Amino acid sequence: MRMYLVMNVLCKMRVGFVRPGRGEPKPFFDTIRRREGGFVHDRTQSEPNLTDGNSTSTRLIGRGLTKAGGYAMLGEHRRSRMPHQSTIDKKKIREAVRLLLEAIGEDPDREGLRETPERVARMYEEVFGQGEEDPRVSLSTRFDEQHREVVLVKDIPFFSMCEHHLMPFFGKAHVAYIPSGQIVGISKLARVVEAFARRPQVQERMTSQIADIINEELKPEGVAVVCEGVHTCMTMRGVKKPGSSVITSAMRGAFRKNISTRAEVMALIFGKPSV
Repeated sequence: MRMYLVMNVLCKMRVGFVRPGRGEPKPFFDTIRRREGGFVHDRTQSEPNLTDGNSTSTRLIGRGLTKAGGYAMLGEHRRSRMPHQSTIDKKKIREAVRLLLEAIGEDPDREGLRETPERVARMYEEVFGQGEEDPRVSLSTRFDEQHREVVLVKDIPFFSMCEHHLMPFFGKAHVAYIPSGQIVGISKLARVVEAFARRPQVQERMTSQIADIINEELKPEGVAVVCEGVHTCMTMRGVKKPGSSVITSAMRGAFRKNISTRAEVMALIFGKPSV
Protein backbone atom coordinates (compact mmCIF):
# COMPACT_ATOMS: atom_id res chain seq x y z
CA MET A 1 0.00 0.00 0.00
CA ARG A 2 2.80 2.38 0.90
CA MET A 3 4.62 1.63 -2.36
CA TYR A 4 1.41 2.34 -4.30
CA LEU A 5 1.05 5.73 -2.57
CA VAL A 6 4.68 6.60 -3.26
CA MET A 7 4.39 5.71 -6.95
CA ASN A 8 1.15 7.67 -7.19
CA VAL A 9 2.84 10.78 -5.72
CA LEU A 10 5.80 10.39 -8.08
CA CYS A 11 3.51 10.23 -11.10
CA LYS A 12 1.75 13.39 -10.00
CA MET A 13 5.09 15.13 -9.52
CA ARG A 14 6.09 14.03 -13.05
CA VAL A 15 9.68 13.49 -12.02
CA GLY A 16 10.27 11.46 -15.16
CA PHE A 17 10.67 8.07 -13.44
CA VAL A 18 10.83 5.32 -16.08
CA ARG A 19 10.62 1.67 -15.12
CA PRO A 20 13.24 -0.65 -16.65
CA GLY A 21 12.12 -2.01 -20.00
CA ARG A 22 9.93 0.98 -20.80
CA GLY A 23 12.26 3.44 -22.38
CA GLU A 24 15.65 4.50 -21.13
CA PRO A 25 15.93 3.88 -17.37
CA LYS A 26 16.62 6.93 -15.25
CA PRO A 27 17.82 6.68 -11.67
CA PHE A 28 15.24 8.21 -9.37
CA PHE A 29 17.57 10.73 -7.78
CA ASP A 30 18.73 11.92 -11.21
CA THR A 31 15.25 13.17 -11.96
CA ILE A 32 14.32 14.93 -8.74
CA ARG A 33 13.82 18.59 -9.54
CA ARG A 34 14.58 21.12 -6.87
CA ARG A 35 14.95 24.88 -6.73
CA GLU A 36 18.31 26.54 -6.25
CA GLY A 37 18.89 30.25 -6.67
CA GLY A 38 15.55 30.62 -8.46
CA PHE A 39 16.22 27.75 -10.89
CA VAL A 40 14.45 24.43 -11.27
CA HIS A 41 16.94 21.89 -12.52
CA ASP A 42 17.67 18.18 -12.61
CA ARG A 43 19.90 17.23 -9.75
CA THR A 44 22.63 15.44 -11.70
CA GLN A 45 21.25 14.86 -15.17
CA SER A 46 23.27 16.11 -18.13
CA GLU A 47 22.31 16.26 -21.76
CA PRO A 48 24.17 17.18 -24.99
CA ASN A 49 24.72 20.88 -25.35
CA LEU A 50 22.74 21.94 -28.41
CA THR A 51 25.45 24.42 -29.39
CA ASP A 52 28.23 21.84 -29.19
CA GLY A 53 27.55 18.19 -29.86
CA ASN A 54 30.73 17.12 -28.04
CA SER A 55 30.01 18.70 -24.69
CA THR A 56 27.36 18.43 -22.02
CA SER A 57 25.61 21.00 -19.90
CA THR A 58 23.52 20.86 -16.76
CA ARG A 59 19.91 20.98 -17.85
CA LEU A 60 17.90 24.05 -16.87
CA ILE A 61 14.14 23.79 -16.59
CA GLY A 62 11.42 26.35 -16.01
CA ARG A 63 11.84 30.09 -15.92
CA GLY A 64 15.53 29.93 -15.09
CA LEU A 65 17.41 32.91 -16.35
CA THR A 66 14.75 35.53 -15.66
CA LYS A 67 14.61 34.72 -11.95
CA ALA A 68 16.15 36.99 -9.33
CA GLY A 69 19.84 37.47 -9.96
CA GLY A 70 19.44 35.98 -13.40
CA TYR A 71 22.28 34.14 -15.09
CA ALA A 72 25.00 35.27 -12.70
CA MET A 73 23.44 33.33 -9.80
CA LEU A 74 24.28 30.01 -11.48
CA GLY A 75 27.21 28.08 -10.11
CA GLU A 76 30.29 27.96 -12.33
CA HIS A 77 29.56 24.36 -13.38
CA ARG A 78 26.06 25.32 -14.50
CA ARG A 79 26.98 28.26 -16.72
CA SER A 80 27.27 26.31 -19.95
CA ARG A 81 26.33 27.99 -23.18
CA MET A 82 22.74 27.27 -24.01
CA PRO A 83 20.45 28.35 -26.87
CA HIS A 84 17.86 30.97 -26.09
CA GLN A 85 14.48 29.38 -25.41
CA SER A 86 11.76 31.84 -24.48
CA THR A 87 9.70 30.91 -21.44
CA ILE A 88 7.36 33.87 -21.61
CA ASP A 89 3.86 32.53 -20.91
CA LYS A 90 1.66 35.01 -22.77
CA LYS A 91 -1.54 33.24 -21.74
CA LYS A 92 -0.79 33.77 -18.05
CA ILE A 93 0.12 37.40 -18.71
CA ARG A 94 -3.19 37.99 -20.50
CA GLU A 95 -5.10 36.44 -17.62
CA ALA A 96 -3.16 38.47 -15.04
CA VAL A 97 -3.71 41.76 -16.87
CA ARG A 98 -7.43 41.08 -17.13
CA LEU A 99 -7.60 40.39 -13.39
CA LEU A 100 -5.60 43.56 -12.70
CA LEU A 101 -8.02 45.67 -14.75
CA GLU A 102 -10.94 44.18 -12.85
CA ALA A 103 -9.15 44.77 -9.53
CA ILE A 104 -8.82 48.53 -10.19
CA GLY A 105 -12.50 48.79 -11.09
CA GLU A 106 -12.20 48.78 -14.87
CA ASP A 107 -14.23 46.81 -17.40
CA PRO A 108 -11.72 44.71 -19.39
CA ASP A 109 -14.35 44.14 -22.08
CA ARG A 110 -14.85 47.77 -22.97
CA GLU A 111 -13.54 48.91 -26.33
CA GLY A 112 -10.36 50.66 -25.19
CA LEU A 113 -9.27 47.76 -22.94
CA ARG A 114 -10.45 44.75 -24.92
CA GLU A 115 -7.07 44.16 -26.56
CA THR A 116 -4.97 45.47 -23.65
CA PRO A 117 -4.14 42.03 -22.15
CA GLU A 118 -2.77 40.86 -25.51
CA ARG A 119 -0.82 44.10 -26.01
CA VAL A 120 0.75 43.82 -22.56
CA ALA A 121 1.64 40.16 -23.19
CA ARG A 122 3.45 41.12 -26.40
CA MET A 123 5.18 43.98 -24.62
CA TYR A 124 6.46 41.72 -21.83
CA GLU A 125 7.67 39.23 -24.41
CA GLU A 126 9.65 42.03 -26.05
CA VAL A 127 10.92 43.57 -22.80
CA PHE A 128 12.00 40.31 -21.13
CA GLY A 129 12.63 38.21 -24.23
CA GLN A 130 16.41 38.71 -24.24
CA GLY A 131 16.87 38.26 -20.51
CA GLU A 132 17.40 34.52 -20.92
CA GLU A 133 20.21 34.77 -23.43
CA ASP A 134 23.58 33.57 -22.22
CA PRO A 135 25.82 36.65 -22.08
CA ARG A 136 28.89 34.44 -22.35
CA VAL A 137 28.04 33.70 -25.97
CA SER A 138 28.60 37.37 -26.80
CA LEU A 139 32.10 37.18 -25.35
CA SER A 140 33.10 33.84 -26.88
CA THR A 141 34.68 35.27 -30.07
CA ARG A 142 37.98 36.91 -29.20
CA PHE A 143 40.95 38.26 -31.07
CA ASP A 144 44.62 38.22 -30.11
CA GLU A 145 45.73 41.82 -29.81
CA GLN A 146 48.50 43.35 -27.73
CA HIS A 147 46.65 46.56 -26.93
CA ARG A 148 46.99 46.88 -23.16
CA GLU A 149 45.36 50.23 -22.58
CA VAL A 150 41.78 51.22 -21.75
CA VAL A 151 39.01 50.15 -24.13
CA LEU A 152 35.83 52.05 -23.35
CA VAL A 153 32.35 51.81 -24.84
CA LYS A 154 30.29 54.63 -23.34
CA ASP A 155 26.69 55.78 -23.46
CA ILE A 156 25.20 52.34 -24.14
CA PRO A 157 21.43 52.80 -23.75
CA PHE A 158 19.60 50.27 -21.61
CA PHE A 159 15.99 49.70 -20.59
CA SER A 160 15.16 47.46 -17.67
CA MET A 161 12.37 46.73 -15.21
CA CYS A 162 12.65 47.32 -11.47
CA GLU A 163 11.87 44.03 -9.79
CA HIS A 164 10.35 45.72 -6.74
CA HIS A 165 7.48 47.50 -8.49
CA LEU A 166 7.75 46.19 -12.07
CA MET A 167 8.22 49.74 -13.28
CA PRO A 168 10.83 50.74 -15.88
CA PHE A 169 14.23 52.16 -15.17
CA PHE A 170 16.44 53.23 -18.03
CA GLY A 171 19.63 55.09 -18.80
CA LYS A 172 23.08 54.40 -20.15
CA ALA A 173 25.96 52.14 -19.29
CA HIS A 174 29.68 52.74 -19.71
CA VAL A 175 31.83 49.61 -20.01
CA ALA A 176 35.64 49.63 -19.99
CA TYR A 177 38.32 46.99 -19.76
CA ILE A 178 42.09 46.72 -20.09
CA PRO A 179 42.91 43.73 -22.36
CA SER A 180 45.53 41.22 -21.30
CA GLY A 181 46.22 39.93 -24.79
CA GLN A 182 42.71 39.40 -26.16
CA ILE A 183 39.92 41.74 -27.21
CA VAL A 184 36.27 41.30 -28.25
CA GLY A 185 34.16 43.16 -30.75
CA ILE A 186 32.94 46.39 -29.18
CA SER A 187 29.32 45.59 -30.04
CA LYS A 188 29.58 42.48 -27.85
CA LEU A 189 29.92 44.64 -24.76
CA ALA A 190 26.61 46.30 -25.64
CA ARG A 191 25.04 42.85 -26.04
CA VAL A 192 26.17 41.90 -22.54
CA VAL A 193 24.50 45.02 -21.15
CA GLU A 194 21.32 44.15 -23.04
CA ALA A 195 21.26 40.57 -21.77
CA PHE A 196 21.38 41.64 -18.13
CA ALA A 197 18.99 44.57 -18.55
CA ARG A 198 16.16 42.57 -20.15
CA ARG A 199 14.91 40.97 -16.94
CA PRO A 200 13.48 42.05 -13.58
CA GLN A 201 16.49 43.81 -12.10
CA VAL A 202 18.01 46.24 -9.65
CA GLN A 203 20.63 48.59 -11.02
CA GLU A 204 23.22 47.69 -8.38
CA ARG A 205 23.11 44.00 -9.26
CA MET A 206 23.07 44.63 -13.00
CA THR A 207 26.22 46.76 -12.78
CA SER A 208 28.11 44.06 -10.89
CA GLN A 209 26.87 41.28 -13.17
CA ILE A 210 28.16 43.05 -16.26
CA ALA A 211 31.57 43.62 -14.67
CA ASP A 212 31.85 40.07 -13.32
CA ILE A 213 30.99 38.28 -16.56
CA ILE A 214 33.54 40.34 -18.53
CA ASN A 215 36.14 39.75 -15.84
CA GLU A 216 35.52 35.99 -15.79
CA GLU A 217 35.41 35.49 -19.55
CA LEU A 218 38.13 37.83 -20.85
CA LYS A 219 40.38 37.75 -17.79
CA PRO A 220 41.52 41.32 -18.49
CA GLU A 221 43.80 43.39 -16.32
CA GLY A 222 40.81 45.43 -15.19
CA VAL A 223 37.09 46.04 -15.75
CA ALA A 224 35.07 49.14 -15.00
CA VAL A 225 31.31 49.46 -15.40
CA VAL A 226 29.33 52.61 -14.60
CA CYS A 227 25.55 52.79 -15.04
CA GLU A 228 23.37 55.89 -14.90
CA GLY A 229 19.65 55.29 -14.54
CA VAL A 230 16.32 57.05 -14.09
CA HIS A 231 13.85 55.01 -12.05
CA THR A 232 10.17 55.63 -12.65
CA CYS A 233 9.34 53.93 -9.36
CA MET A 234 10.97 57.00 -7.76
CA THR A 235 10.01 59.73 -10.22
CA MET A 236 6.28 59.04 -10.71
CA ARG A 237 5.32 57.31 -7.46
CA GLY A 238 6.44 57.21 -3.84
CA VAL A 239 8.65 60.24 -3.17
CA LYS A 240 7.93 61.56 -6.69
CA LYS A 241 11.30 63.17 -7.42
CA PRO A 242 11.53 63.71 -11.19
CA GLY A 243 14.98 64.73 -12.36
CA SER A 244 16.79 62.43 -9.95
CA SER A 245 19.07 59.70 -11.22
CA VAL A 246 21.10 56.82 -9.84
CA ILE A 247 24.76 56.15 -10.64
CA THR A 248 26.32 52.79 -9.79
CA SER A 249 29.83 51.51 -10.47
CA ALA A 250 31.69 48.21 -10.34
CA MET A 251 35.48 48.14 -10.50
CA ARG A 252 37.58 45.01 -10.91
CA GLY A 253 41.31 44.40 -11.16
CA ALA A 254 43.49 47.41 -11.99
CA PHE A 255 40.55 49.83 -11.84
CA ARG A 256 39.90 48.78 -8.26
CA LYS A 257 43.51 48.59 -7.09
CA ASN A 258 45.03 51.59 -8.83
CA ILE A 259 43.62 55.03 -8.07
CA SER A 260 45.19 56.69 -11.11
CA THR A 261 43.81 54.01 -13.47
CA ARG A 262 40.36 54.45 -11.95
CA ALA A 263 40.64 58.22 -12.26
CA GLU A 264 41.61 57.85 -15.92
CA VAL A 265 38.53 55.85 -16.85
CA MET A 266 36.20 58.12 -14.84
CA ALA A 267 37.65 61.11 -16.67
CA LEU A 268 37.08 59.38 -20.00
CA ILE A 269 33.45 58.68 -19.02
CA PHE A 270 32.46 61.98 -17.45
CA GLY A 271 35.20 64.44 -18.38
CA LYS A 272 34.33 64.96 -22.03
CA PRO A 273 31.02 64.94 -23.92
CA SER A 274 30.33 62.10 -26.34
CA VAL A 275 31.29 62.60 -29.99
